[in-house]
Amino acid sequence: MIVLGIETSCDETGVALYDGARGLRAHALYSQVALHAEYGGVVPELASRDHVRKLVPLLDEAFAAAGLERGAVEGIAYTAGPGLIGALMVGASFARALAAAWQVPALGVHHMEGHLLAPMLEADPPAFPFLALLVSGGHTLLVAVAGVGRYRILGESIDDAAGEAFDKTAKLLGLPYPGGPALARLAGRGDPARFTFPRPMTDRPGLDFSFSGLKTHALNTLASLSGSEEDRADVARAFEDAVVDTLFLKCRRALRETGLKRLVVAGGVGANERLRAQLAALMQARGGRAYYPRPAFCTDNGAMIAYAGHCRLAAGEREDGPIRAVPRWPLDALQPPPALA
Repeated sequence: MIVLGIETSCDETGVALYDGARGLRAHALYSQVALHAEYGGVVPELASRDHVRKLVPLLDEAFAAAGLERGAVEGIAYTAGPGLIGALMVGASFARALAAAWQVPALGVHHMEGHLLAPMLEADPPAFPFLALLVSGGHTLLVAVAGVGRYRILGESIDDAAGEAFDKTAKLLGLPYPGGPALARLAGRGDPARFTFPRPMTDRPGLDFSFSGLKTHALNTLASLSGSEEDRADVARAFEDAVVDTLFLKCRRALRETGLKRLVVAGGVGANERLRAQLAALMQARGGRAYYPRPAFCTDNGAMIAYAGHCRLAAGEREDGPIRAVPRWPLDALQPPPALA
């Protein structure tokens, strides 16, 4: 089954074609970073308008790269949520219109399920069950994954997501949007021994996260300094080390509690090199393995939506009725597709 995937949940427009027999045939992605940089963050109305402009050109690009005709598509998957409601409606309306015109089924996909399954696009994917760390600008979750649609949330952020904390702290440091990657680059020049930031909620039982206090700690530390380039780099390093260590400690605790030997790390923050190195060492020491999507599939993309949609469409799941766009949608509300239940 060949599935067209469409992603428009926030500030990336993604289109991809996934073939159940041959794997990923093509993907095309447009980032709105330059559009939103002037404002220091995503402007929802501008994001929605840009998705409208980019979807058709990206669709043409994906079909040309795959060498496929429109008639080869047997199903369409689109991001139904969570995300910005206007941006979601653009992708959902586009997908449902194509599905009606081409007379193929359409299905709204959970954005975080897409991230969770993104490592399945690689040559050596993980087998079920596994522990997943989903860590991005909008979400930080630890999930026990027994199969497609079989998700048990073990821990989540009670305030800012890790990626959100990265972006807010980057803004305090005067770094350009998007802040996370810029902060990581600055941290690479910092002295890891100068400051020690707290590792929030690691001194108590449980697997939930809290990162908003780290942003405040960074603000107070900066206020006591001259603001030199060295000061900024050292604060960035202390902040990054605190986030990475917190994620590491919670993953280690979750692995101990579940006994799982496979760890999937997905989402934009999952591309952080220091986090990857620590988790790879952790899994090696435990006789297990860490799995990651390629860097291009850590951020939002159409390929992960095409794959997640294929899992469900090929198993018989279908969508009827009104167009679905859900700005808030708990991951553990999902169910396995009918053929896998």
